[in-house]
Amino acid sequence: MRLLLRILINAAALWVATRIVPGVTHTGPWYTLLVVALVFGLLNAFVRPILKLLTCPLIVLTLGLFTFVINAIVLWLTSALSESLRLGFHVRGFVAAFLGALVVTVVSLLLTVLMPDRR
Repeated sequence: MRLLLRILINAAALWVATRIVPGVTHTGPWYTLLVVALVFGLLNAFVRPILKLLTCPLIVLTLGLFTFVINAIVLWLTSALSESLRLGFHVRGFVAAFLGALVVTVVSLLLTVLMPDRR
């Protein structure tokens, strides 16, 4: 149940990014955005920690600000995988990926905070 909730939150955050950020688009049916959210979640779970480990000196040097760049790279990778899977999700350029990652992070955080606590 928790996994499904995370996928729905990611899908909502990605949808908001497609509406706000120029260069982040989704042209497929609404349910393909759920698959894009799953791809995004998998990349966040497996690729993002590796990128953080490899760029640890840069993260320390920039006092954590380089994590925004890592988030943009993960969103860009999501776009590349989504295009190869023909899901209709596209991020055009690094600036769009950076701004889209910021929007996805903020929306995801807000939705997670608004969810009732299971405890």
